[in-house]
Amino acid sequence: MADILFTQGPDELKRAPLAPLHRRLEEVSQPAPSTIRLAERPFTTQIGLRAVPDTAAHRSLAETLGVGLPDRVGEVTGDAADVAVLWLGPDEFLVVAPPNRSELVPLLQEALGAEPGQVVDLSANRTIIELGGSSARDVLDKGVPADLHPRVFPTGTAVTTTLGPAAVLLWRAAEENWWILPRVSFAEYTAQWLLDAVREHRLAAPDGVSDAVPDAVADPAPASAPDSREEAPWPATTA
Repeated sequence: MADILFTQGPDELKRAPLAPLHRRLEEVSQPAPSTIRLAERPFTTQIGLRAVPDTAAHRSLAETLGVGLPDRVGEVTGDAADVAVLWLGPDEFLVVAPPNRSELVPLLQEALGAEPGQVVDLSANRTIIELGGSSARDVLDKGVPADLHPRVFPTGTAVTTTLGPAAVLLWRAAEENWWILPRVSFAEYTAQWLLDAVREHRLAAPDGVSDAVPDAVADPAPASAPDSREEAPWPATTA
């Protein structure tokens, strides 16, 4: 198996994919009356694994991680606060860990050894957008086709889906805390989509906080425009 190369640059040179939007994410995450929290969790350690279940490679990787590997769609093993593993396919998994856990890459490489499989550092491939608050699920329901009801999508579930037109990994890390993992090239679009989608859930903007609509979002219809949802009057009956 070819050597796995990974790099880790100086912290002062790192730039989060959503750095230009951090201020706006903070603004919509102000305390009450806001029912929404938005934040980026950049620079997490993310490692792609490929290993067929019930093989030596699968067992070795699971043992090295200490949290096992999920064995069915939607399952997540481990802990979002430390090391977790998301199921992407029957033989494909994504390890998500804090930024300071890059040592996992060589450890997993050594565990795989010459067995068929794959260990790839994907830390620069996706960022994480954290969406929390009592209205978080309502926001996601606007653009996610998956059924997000707790009976179907309980805490500790993660699936590949879409948010609007963008492909994302969606992970319910806690009851009211969702982690959205878009690829970096779609991160800004995904964040802008969320910023627009949360507007109706901001009951009142705190003093000094801007709740401006992004330039790319069109103004709503004028107040004088007829509401198509209003029931049309019945025609008058004739004798």
